[in-house]
Amino acid sequence: QVQLVESGGGSAQPGGSLRLSCEASGLPFSTYAMSWYRQTPGQGRDLIAFVSTDGSAHYSDSVKDRFTISRDNAKNFVYLQMNSLRPEDTAIYFCAADRYYPTTTKYWGRGTQVTVSS
Repeated sequence: QVQLVESGGGSAQPGGSLRLSCEASGLPFSTYAMSWYRQTPGQGRDLIAFVSTDGSAHYSDSVKDRFTISRDNAKNFVYLQMNSLRPEDTAIYFCAADRYYPTTTKYWGRGTQVTVSS
């Protein structure tokens, strides 16, 4: 059974930092691309950070230069270091795992709330 479990969410002040973690189990972690999405009430989930199986990272413009995604294949974890937080970063953050070969497969975590306010 595949599980993705996010942790590290909570409250922060503008300009502050948080580090999200996502622990994966039940899948060959190193063969999956890992991503972080976020969702605000009434909106869809937006992809904000992606790390491929070879470690290449990509970011949306909204978080580029502030957030850093990384993965630890030995521990089956993906992380999102969030710096210079803004109120508009307030959202539920979801971890996702994707594989495209031999079939397209996607798994989601349940999400963790991040609130940025003064």
